[in-house]
Amino acid sequence: MSIVLTRIDDRLIHGQVVVGWVQALNAKRIVLIDDEVRGNKWEQDLYALGVPGGVEVVFMSVSEAIEAVTEMNGDAIRTVFLIANVETARRLCDGTDIITHVNVGGLHDGNGRSERLSYVYLSDDEAALLLQIRDGGVEVTAQDVPTAKAVALEHWA
Repeated sequence: MSIVLTRIDDRLIHGQVVVGWVQALNAKRIVLIDDEVRGNKWEQDLYALGVPGGVEVVFMSVSEAIEAVTEMNGDAIRTVFLIANVETARRLCDGTDIITHVNVGGLHDGNGRSERLSYVYLSDDEAALLLQIRDGGVEVTAQDVPTAKAVALEHWA
């Protein structure tokens, strides 16, 4: 399996993801899955600046990712999927059975959200969507950095 991480993190590509997760998992490709970013070359260029040499970055819409996930999972390139929000993760998980685990990283305060963990703030609707993802057969955990212990969804949603 070459998809080594599917992560929800509203900051998408940033230091903690690149230095922490990508290096720790020896990933050589980041797939940023976001319909809006996929259509915005300026944002793509900005996110690409944070990616170190030797790591490919690919920008996809949700539908493109669903079409590509089987092939990416079967190739040899260790890949991290990055998603900015719970709704996008739900759409991805609903569209494929390849994703078996979702890691929730940084979801910050705002938009009717309340603190669930120090690095995870969710609205009640977002918590319900995560439960739907889990009930669909996908393991959902929270973990801010690779060295921290993963926390199962039922302890914080």
